[in-house]
Amino acid sequence: MRPRSANPGPGVRVIAKSVLREFWELHPDSEQPLRAWYRVAREATWRTPAQVKATLPWASVLPGSRVVFNISGNRYRLVVRIKYEVGVIYIRFVGTHSEYDEIDARVV
Repeated sequence: MRPRSANPGPGVRVIAKSVLREFWELHPDSEQPLRAWYRVAREATWRTPAQVKATLPWASVLPGSRVVFNISGNRYRLVVRIKYEVGVIYIRFVGTHSEYDEIDARVV
């Protein structure tokens, strides 16, 4: 077991996977795409928005260090806030496309 730190290993830290798990329990078809996104994010070394776009070109970079990812062919949306300087991703929203239309992703 490796010790925990602010940025374990080469990738970023995602807070909190439990949010994803709770969502895919309600929407089982989102489980594999969300797990795939999580694996990519954990292994990434994103330090700039351009690096996110280079890895996942369909990501939408927004003000406020927010990034929107289309999940399951745009059926679902995932909004995160990335603290590039410390390598931490905070999950701010995961929901259906229609639920996403009801929020302001720049401030959620």
